[in-house]
Amino acid sequence: MKKRLSILGSTGSIGVSALDVVNHLNDEFEICYLSANSNVTTLIEQVIKFRPKAVAVVDKVGAQSIKSQLDSMGVELLEGRSGLLELSLRDDIDIMLNGLVGSSGMEPTLNAIEVGVNIALANKESLVMAGNLINKALKNSKSQLFPVDSEHSAIWQCLKGENIKEVSRIILTGSGGPFRLRELSTFENIKVEEALNHPNWDMGRKISIDSATMMNKGLEVIEAFWLFGFNHKKIDIVIHPESIIHSMIEMNDGSIKAQLGVPDMKVPIQYSLTYPNHQFANWERFDFFQYKNLTFEEPDFKKFPSILYALEALERGGTSGAALNLSNDITVNLFLQNKIGFTDIVRINKMILDSHPWILHPSLDDLKELSIWVANKIPEL
Repeated sequence: MKKRLSILGSTGSIGVSALDVVNHLNDEFEICYLSANSNVTTLIEQVIKFRPKAVAVVDKVGAQSIKSQLDSMGVELLEGRSGLLELSLRDDIDIMLNGLVGSSGMEPTLNAIEVGVNIALANKESLVMAGNLINKALKNSKSQLFPVDSEHSAIWQCLKGENIKEVSRIILTGSGGPFRLRELSTFENIKVEEALNHPNWDMGRKISIDSATMMNKGLEVIEAFWLFGFNHKKIDIVIHPESIIHSMIEMNDGSIKAQLGVPDMKVPIQYSLTYPNHQFANWERFDFFQYKNLTFEEPDFKKFPSILYALEALERGGTSGAALNLSNDITVNLFLQNKIGFTDIVRINKMILDSHPWILHPSLDDLKELSIWVANKIPEL
C-alpha cells in the first residue's frame, strides 16, 4: 500500500527535492496534497505530473489564475493562508512534509499534530517558535516528527540504537557559509547576490541568507534542543567547510559517531519519508579519494554574532526564540529586497530579541500577537 503524502511548500527547494524522491520511489507514494505560496507555474507542472486531490495557493491572485486549469483536472483549490491551514488539518494522509519557509510553517505543524499525522519537518522555525507547544501536543497525539534538516537527520541517525544517557554531547557541523574567509570590515558592503552564493548547498533564498549570517546554525541549536532533549550546553558547533560530515554525537567514553555523505538534501528527505528504512537511491555517492582532507574550525562569533543571539534566546526561553525568528524572517526579506544592508539583519534581530514583550509560557495566540508586534516594531528600527 502506498504512503499518502502531503507536501507543503512543494515549489520551494525542499518541495522540489521531495518530489524528485517521490518520482524516484514512484511505487511507494501517493501525492495527495501540494501547496505553494505564489509560484503557480511550477505548481501546475507538479499537479499535471502527480495528480493530487487538492492544492493550496497562498497568493489569491495566483490561485485565481490557475483555477480553471485545476477545475478541468478535478483538483480542489484552497486559497490564501486559511486554505493552507485547512490543508494542514486533513488527516487522510500518512505523512506531511513541512517545507514551508520561516514562521509560516509553525501553525501547519501544530495542525498536523492535532489530527495525528506524522510530520517530516524541514521547517526548523516551527520548533524555534513553538518548541514547547509542539512537544506538549506530541505527548497527546499519535504524530511523530521526522527531522529533515541534514544536521538533525544526521543526529537522528547517529542516535539510533544508542542509550541516550550514554551520549555526552551533540556536535552540529556547519560549512561556515560564503563569508567564512571574508574580512569583517567588508560585511557592510555585502550584496544580495554574494550572500545567495553558498559554496556547497543548493538552497532557497531565505535559508541561503541565514547561512550567510550563520543565523541558521544558531536556530539549528534551538531545533536540536527541542528535538532531542539535550541541554543546550551539550550542543556544540563545529565549522566543517567541506559539508561532508553532517553532524556527530559523542559518547561518554569519548567515541564519536558521525553521519557522512555528499551535500544533497534528497538524502535526508528520503530517509524522513521512508523511515526506518534506508532504501536504494541513485544519488551521487561519496568518494573518499576525492575528499582527501576534511577540515574543522571553531565558529567565529565576532563575524557571526547571530549564533550567540540564538544561544542567548535559548537560555532566556519563553518567547525569545520566537521573537528572534520573527525578526529574522522580516529582516532577511528586507535585505533580499535591497531595503536594508547585510549587517542590519543582525543588528535589528538583536534589538527585537532584547526589547520584545517577553512571555515565559506563550500560547499560540501570544505568538500570533508577538508576530504583529515585531512587524510593527521593525520599521522603527
